Amino acid sequence: MSITRLDVGTRMSSIVIHQGTVYLCGQVAKDKFQNITEQTITMLEEVDTLLAQAGSSREHLLSATIYLKDMQDYDAMNAIWDAWVPTGHAPARACVQAAIAEPEYLVEISVVAAVAQPI
Repeated sequence: MSITRLDVGTRMSSIVIHQGTVYLCGQVAKDKFQNITEQTITMLEEVDTLLAQAGSSREHLLSATIYLKDMQDYDAMNAIWDAWVPTGHAPARACVQAAIAEPEYLVEISVVAAVAQPI
């Protein structure tokens, strides 16, 4: 059994790959002081970067769990999400309201994807 871990820290790895499946740790915005639109954009940019590093892409998403600090931001977040997800490639998804570790963050995402090409 082979497990590949990338960007390994004491508490977590940024990427774990096992049996052709990519697991990303929770991703947040680059700037926690921006509004929900900007936080969602930069959060998804980081997902793109990590998926590429793992040999995958948003076309290979299997599932996504989105955590919103406030469900009032649901529509604004979805406007960015809907434009980001390639047509015909929407993953299984859950979106819940949650307390995020740092209160300035408005959104966090955890994704699972298939490997497109092994790294």
